[in-house]
Amino acid sequence: MEFRALPRGAIILDNVSIPGCIIGRPEDFVLAKVPLGSCVPDQEDAPVIDMQGAMALPAFVDMHTHLDSAQTWPRLPTGEVSRDGAFKTLTSDHAHWTRDDLMRRIDFALRCAFAHGTCAMRSHIDVSNPQLDLVLSVLDEMRTTWGGRIALQASSLTALGRFDADERDAQIASRFAGMGGALGAILDPIHDLRPRLKAFLRLAALHGLPVDFHADETLVATSECLRVLAETVTEIGFDLPVTVSHACALSAQSEARAVQTLDLVAKAGLHVVSLPLVNLHLQDHQPGRTPRRRGMTLVQEMQARGIPVSFASDNMRDAYYPFGDLDMFDVLRDATRIAHLNHAGTDWPKSVSQTPAQACGFDLPDLLGGAPDMVIFNARNWSELFARPQSDRIVVRSGQAITRSIPQFQELDDLYGRR
Repeated sequence: MEFRALPRGAIILDNVSIPGCIIGRPEDFVLAKVPLGSCVPDQEDAPVIDMQGAMALPAFVDMHTHLDSAQTWPRLPTGEVSRDGAFKTLTSDHAHWTRDDLMRRIDFALRCAFAHGTCAMRSHIDVSNPQLDLVLSVLDEMRTTWGGRIALQASSLTALGRFDADERDAQIASRFAGMGGALGAILDPIHDLRPRLKAFLRLAALHGLPVDFHADETLVATSECLRVLAETVTEIGFDLPVTVSHACALSAQSEARAVQTLDLVAKAGLHVVSLPLVNLHLQDHQPGRTPRRRGMTLVQEMQARGIPVSFASDNMRDAYYPFGDLDMFDVLRDATRIAHLNHAGTDWPKSVSQTPAQACGFDLPDLLGGAPDMVIFNARNWSELFARPQSDRIVVRSGQAITRSIPQFQELDDLYGRR
């Protein structure tokens, strides 16, 4: 049987390798029977297919993306490769953001993610964009259109230095609360970071919103926004979910200072998202010079302190990152090789499924029920899994293998002035 060919209907997959961490078992892998098509594991009349140890992971949860800017790269001018330079470049593209442009780019991105095995996603939305209403309208429509395939959640995004806790900020909080989203901000080492952060958290608490921050996306060792956030959350007793992404500056700090900050993060109960693909692209990026420092945050040290860690895609072919296809296996594969996760325990598969699902409040992807959401790989162990791109993976949603149709880039050519 060709690996990718699974019959539809009620069948049982036998000898499927499932990481023990996914099902609360101590073993590295557990061989299991997985019923598809709403049958049960011991259903005698169901056809049985021997998967010969093929590995299955839960469907992916990508909790840090930027869907509004996805697939804009081909029409952007070449600019400075830095966080600030990318922001300026992307801002210049907002004039092209019509309803049709947004609908097609976001739908393209979601089709990529779905084909690769993602079942839930959180997207950050820049609220300084003058077309915010249009962006949110399109995203809200996509939430309905894609319901049952990809659960979508939105998080606001603004530089905390622009946050004034005024009427507009209150309206934004109310709007994102109405969409079941989160309140987010970029934390930079501004002089009044603590009072602004306290005001921001008070507004989030007023609207019952979890918070989601970008912090310390830099290799400047003195940038300690993550530390300030942990201290502030503990000080005021903020008890809603707190997520923080990037934390690149930890890799530039002394070992003693960095681990002391992580102890504070653990005490505050923060959830950290590492974004290895984009951070490696932007950090220490200088023309004509091979990068020395890569900005990978301290995920192994976080795990050792019980800090929940997730990995996510971040940007997709935009001013911040000209690559990427919202493939969470690609993210996990690179994270494993970059951060040496193969020597750091065996529960890292949770970082792209169960851990981010819990952080965002998404339903946990089912694996052993009669209608599982999972991805099956033509690999029997970690070495085989990460040795190849796994382009022949099988994506199962609601108990049936989907037809994996990855959209072609030519679909969007007219958006870039191509014919």
